[in-house]
Amino acid sequence: MSKPTPENMHWVILAGGQASRMGGNDKGLVSLAGRAMIEHVLERLAAQTSAISINANRNQDRYRSYGPVFGDHIQNYPGPLGGMHAALHHLQAEWIGFVPCDCPNLPGDLVARMASACQEETDIAVAHDGEHIQPVVTLINRQILPKLEQFLENGDRKIILLYRQCKMITVDFSDQPHAFVNLNTPQELEKFGQES
Repeated sequence: MSKPTPENMHWVILAGGQASRMGGNDKGLVSLAGRAMIEHVLERLAAQTSAISINANRNQDRYRSYGPVFGDHIQNYPGPLGGMHAALHHLQAEWIGFVPCDCPNLPGDLVARMASACQEETDIAVAHDGEHIQPVVTLINRQILPKLEQFLENGDRKIILLYRQCKMITVDFSDQPHAFVNLNTPQELEKFGQES
């Protein structure tokens, strides 16, 4: 297994969820400071890598204006794992990174730091903000696909339970704890817009 490099990595913005706490509005497309939220995420990521796709199950035509789009293979919104599963089927890269579409403040060195933390035996690298792991900000090796498929077939959805079955490392971003602000509700969105 080779370590992640710009050549064998592809990054995916996860925009496939139901966004029930955002009143059912498609989170990646809600407006933040006059632009769709995904534009903020894309801007952060595009400065670090050119290999970016979007996982979306709704409004795919709108998302296509931002980059290549693919949907989940599994019905009924299995959550982030559904997007990860689809990415492993859709993309050929050995390493696939993931970020949520509602995280507009991502670290400017996310890709480099995640990649350099991986060891020869690492399956999954997960960002850690100093207090909590950020399970959807992750870099995974495609060899976990059989484990992921078995996990989903068993009806499991808790992402961290899957990670515990793999060789997981955490990547320290405690110097940037505010980089992982998730905007899940209209109230959080409004507050962030006023502060930024």
